[in-house]
Amino acid sequence: MLTKLYGSAVFGISAVTITIEVHIALGIGYHLVGMPDNAVKESHYRIAAALLNNGYRIPGKKITINMAPAALKKEGAAYDLTLAFGILLASSQLKGVDSKDYLIMGELSLDGSILPVKGVLAMAIQALEEGFKGIVIPKENEAEAGLIVGIAIIGVSHLTEVVHFFSHASHQLSFSSHQASNHNIKGEGLKDQKSLSGLTNKPSLCFSDVKGQEGIKRAMEVAAAGGHNILLIGPPGAGKTMISKRLPSILPEMNFQEALETTKIHSVAGILETHGLLCQRPFRSPHHSISDVALVGGGSFPQPGEISLAHNGVLFLDELPEFKKGVLEVLRQPLEDRKITISRAKYTISYPASFMLVASMNPSPSGHFSQQNTLYDSNAQEAQRYVSKISGPLLDRIDIQLEVQAVSYEKLSDTSFSEKSAVILERVQKSRDIQLKRFKTIKGVFHNAQMDVNEIQAFCVLNDESKLIIKAAMKRLRFSARAYSRIIKVARTIADLEGAIDIQSVHIAEAIQYRTMDRNTY
Repeated sequence: MLTKLYGSAVFGISAVTITIEVHIALGIGYHLVGMPDNAVKESHYRIAAALLNNGYRIPGKKITINMAPAALKKEGAAYDLTLAFGILLASSQLKGVDSKDYLIMGELSLDGSILPVKGVLAMAIQALEEGFKGIVIPKENEAEAGLIVGIAIIGVSHLTEVVHFFSHASHQLSFSSHQASNHNIKGEGLKDQKSLSGLTNKPSLCFSDVKGQEGIKRAMEVAAAGGHNILLIGPPGAGKTMISKRLPSILPEMNFQEALETTKIHSVAGILETHGLLCQRPFRSPHHSISDVALVGGGSFPQPGEISLAHNGVLFLDELPEFKKGVLEVLRQPLEDRKITISRAKYTISYPASFMLVASMNPSPSGHFSQQNTLYDSNAQEAQRYVSKISGPLLDRIDIQLEVQAVSYEKLSDTSFSEKSAVILERVQKSRDIQLKRFKTIKGVFHNAQMDVNEIQAFCVLNDESKLIIKAAMKRLRFSARAYSRIIKVARTIADLEGAIDIQSVHIAEAIQYRTMDRNTY
């Protein structure tokens, strides 16, 4: 007997529907075709034990299972439930059951328990787009898939629950109706400003904890307002890491579409802790020993890397020169394109990677600035060799580069209250609102850091005084064309924070001050 049912495979952050055909005929053997990996091939043993432990059996005949499309490699144990249910149907152990309108996925334990799988959110989206009535998934993935409107989400924790669901038509109808009406959340448009404030836990870290460093706090505010990359250079204990970790507390909340996209990436990576909507912007801080594959993604079984896990959030690289040079260089493309394309012999895959890069570093191997602060000083030359580990093209892509000086005793002992993150966030949000209004007709641009040449020409017109200032700075400091455009974009953000319609000379001057690494001392 031949039966057909449907599963799903995740490729990148999208899903592809897999058609599974189970044929049982005279003979012996278990034949699984359609480019399955070893984990899928081993499913035979898990399925056999799960069926026997729940009163069913593996037919003593020839079982042939085809997984189409055959050109796409099938990976992992997530197909266990689909294959097991297909065997029950093809061997007539279940009769009068129609599963053609449902997508079925789940990993089986030997006792028939169903374990969670990766990428369920992407599977649910694909199932909805292809017109499936519902998706049968592990109970632990139910909240994650339930974010999608218009499709029934059937969460099950045991093989017998799947059998019960498909064997009782009336229960099936009521279950589907219940899921569609009560467990789904309606998504907002990509540029909708509606927040998820009811679902978001506020960050516990606050800028009021930081003593002194008012100039660095201002730079962080500018970076948050415009989505700019930032590099902090200073001695140990100056507060670089402390300030960087508080950046998420002044970033605007994600809208629903951003949260959904971020959740999908974390779901595919299998690190979605809540199995529901991820409402807080990600903050990823990998160790400097990380490999280039772990940073950008890929591998024999493609997985998103740290830059994609930081999508719509912050990627914090502490002690930047300690990272391998090859690892840092792979950041150049995603910083420019806001996505990463990985090409290997067996696949080409793209992951979104629109993140804010926040990096910190010491100015020298000893951790301190040169006393002489001159290139002819031996310590300065040592510091220059240390800083040279970071290439010029990478530094060009970092909009704000700022020195962080050690905090004085007077500042540390000051008992007065510093400005809270909530106050800074209000200014950042107003600036972001201005930018959303400015770019509402431009696809893929939501804040100033994402502007290209055309948007810069349209929205960043300089007056004569501003032109003279940046011309003199370029002549003296030898800015590259990319550094020039970054200065203009930062100046646009400063103007937005001030509520100014046009960029003024004071905004350009402040933006130039944020290009520390372009000065002769480095």
